[in-house]
Amino acid sequence: MAQHQLDSLDIKILKLIAGNARIPFLEVARECNVSGAAIHQRVQKLTSLNIIKGSEYIIDATKIGYDTCSYMGLFLKDPVHFNDVVEALQTIPEVVECHYTTGEYDLFIKIYAKNNNDLLNLIHDKLQPLGLSRTVSLISFKEAFRRQIPICDMEGEE
Repeated sequence: MAQHQLDSLDIKILKLIAGNARIPFLEVARECNVSGAAIHQRVQKLTSLNIIKGSEYIIDATKIGYDTCSYMGLFLKDPVHFNDVVEALQTIPEVVECHYTTGEYDLFIKIYAKNNNDLLNLIHDKLQPLGLSRTVSLISFKEAFRRQIPICDMEGEE
């Protein structure tokens, strides 16, 4: 897939909205010295190009009862079933990310559970029946930080 060439206005817009997805377009327009309509058009263009994939509220999982976060490497009994397993994983609400990977694992997921016992039940009742030969779990004690990918300008500055 071809990479879209961003101009300096695109980059400035991306930096502003990546830092605060709720920033009003008029404030972005003031920062960029252009009209609100121009910002709206640029954001629509960046969205249609799938450079911007939406905005979201980030929920603190522990505040709503999900105290265990686990990253899990999955080994499939039969790798020909990749698509079926990924489709099935999408139906499990506690699985919030799924990645095709190189290396040791067939798939790598991020999963939330209420506690360790709940995680064990999720593995036995929801994951194993999908055709897994085994799993490797890494429990996250606490997220140290999360951030967006850096938006760099044409000259390579951040």
